[in-house]
Amino acid sequence: MLDWKECPAVDRAEDKVSGAWVFKNTRVPVKALFENLESGATIDQFLDWFPGVTREQAQAVLEFAERTLAAS
Repeated sequence: MLDWKECPAVDRAEDKVSGAWVFKNTRVPVKALFENLESGATIDQFLDWFPGVTREQAQAVLEFAERTLAAS
């Protein structure tokens, strides 16, 4: 399991999106990025569909996940 507290591109609040990890300053769950990529979407499509998320945030989340999983 990833410890999202260590990723600066995301945050979490119990009263926001049922406490899910979201991209900072948005209500877009981090999970949405992975679900869309898994379904065959590109990063550009995801960013078009969720305009509050920046490319830098999406890249930071993917890089964080890669580093964390590689270290496991």
